[in-house]
Amino acid sequence: MAKADLILAIDQGTTSTRAIAFNLAGEPQASAQQELPQIYPADGWVEHDPEEIWRATVAVSKAVLDKVGPGRVAAIGITNQRETAVVWDRKTGKPVHNAIVWQDRRGAPLCKKLLADGLEPMIQRKTGLLIDSYFSATKIAWILENVAGARAAAERGDLAFGTIDSFLLWRLTGGKAHVTDVTNASRTMLCDIHSMAWDDELLKLFGIPRAMLPAIRDNDAEFGISDPALLGVALPITGVAGDQQAALIGQACFTPGMIKSTYGTGCFALMNTGKTAVLSKNRLLTTIGYRLKGEAAYAVEGSIFIAGAAVQWLRDGLKLIQRAGETEQLARSVRGTGGVYLVPAFTGLGAPYWDPLARGALLGLTRDTGIAEIVRAALEAVCYQTRDLMSAMVADTGTEVQSLRVDGGMVRNDWVMQFLADLLNVPIGRPVVVETTALGAAMAAGLGAGLIPDLKTAAAHWQQERLFQPQMPAEERERLYEGWQAAIRRIRS
Repeated sequence: MAKADLILAIDQGTTSTRAIAFNLAGEPQASAQQELPQIYPADGWVEHDPEEIWRATVAVSKAVLDKVGPGRVAAIGITNQRETAVVWDRKTGKPVHNAIVWQDRRGAPLCKKLLADGLEPMIQRKTGLLIDSYFSATKIAWILENVAGARAAAERGDLAFGTIDSFLLWRLTGGKAHVTDVTNASRTMLCDIHSMAWDDELLKLFGIPRAMLPAIRDNDAEFGISDPALLGVALPITGVAGDQQAALIGQACFTPGMIKSTYGTGCFALMNTGKTAVLSKNRLLTTIGYRLKGEAAYAVEGSIFIAGAAVQWLRDGLKLIQRAGETEQLARSVRGTGGVYLVPAFTGLGAPYWDPLARGALLGLTRDTGIAEIVRAALEAVCYQTRDLMSAMVADTGTEVQSLRVDGGMVRNDWVMQFLADLLNVPIGRPVVVETTALGAAMAAGLGAGLIPDLKTAAAHWQQERLFQPQMPAEERERLYEGWQAAIRRIRS
């Protein structure tokens, strides 16, 4: 019989659900993926069908198990889009409403009221977060207020809340496990990140019954065992982390000062700050980086809502391109954008602005502007936004950025990576495995199952595929960035 030497990572993201089997050296052995349709019921609202997520999760997991042989998989790790909220009936397991996605802005009026009441300092002190509808709390509050019978059912203890990891864990274990991990909990605006526990004052503020909430565990804990009727085999689930913290783990950023930046639908940069929870003065978030082997590490995080989603918009909305892969050649085909800037504030601006009412704009258009200039402006916008985040991180921590480890689908674009190195004036390290969210979930599960002995062993598996060194003259770099800052000022609400 084949030795159980693989870990199945389930990576449930905003635009797709995938499963990847990794060996213990962190090398992918098989994968499967399904796209996830987005639902837009109203302006600024974004939803997912939780049943669609569930069906895809089972399908991709089975597909990978079929490829490698179920007997070879030792454990499951899960990573997920964070902040997306699901509320379901404990008896039936059925969601009472679609999942409200992290990008959704329907909680903005409640956030406005909380800000007017002067509650942000208290909330930031406890949760490390700023008041924004990005986080789960306002999404749960909306469901309880707007779904018929939900509030009464929640008060009776009949409803369960979870981020996507919790929902998948509930389903995978046949309703036996209502749990989450510290990183996902830290993104709800309901968790005190210092005690790593749900906070009664915050629950009362948002009107959320404690009985709805999952138990909080370390990233490498025992989360339950999969129901053999689902995947054909009972497998221990021994690792869970929200996608950006999973990428921090997958990029082996275990030393304070190390930074990773993930380029998926959005862009998320995290700097490990070790045992110190640095309270940001520059509109960044303080978050739990991970808790592995009983040791917690904090991080400061900058979140950009639109990165790869801008390329999707070029493809599906404007129909300027047919495939995302065309963008690199188009960007290289022109010497610059001709002064064109795209500010992709389609769902407001994230860090360090936190302006939910800002809307996107294409600025500096002339009669000479063509498709190549617009495409290049969309790619450059991702890099400008990253520089906004890095500047804020340096101001908060006093730590200069020495280098940046990048991951996510967009980093395969060499032109973007070189422009990023030029604009930040730091070396950009691209790893051999760019799907580091899934890798981080696998590493956490490997640690939890005892297959990987310690963080040092896990870190040794990280391999660099290419290093991009800055080449742009300082004068040009600053001129381009000043143009970006002027564009941001134009679209602020």
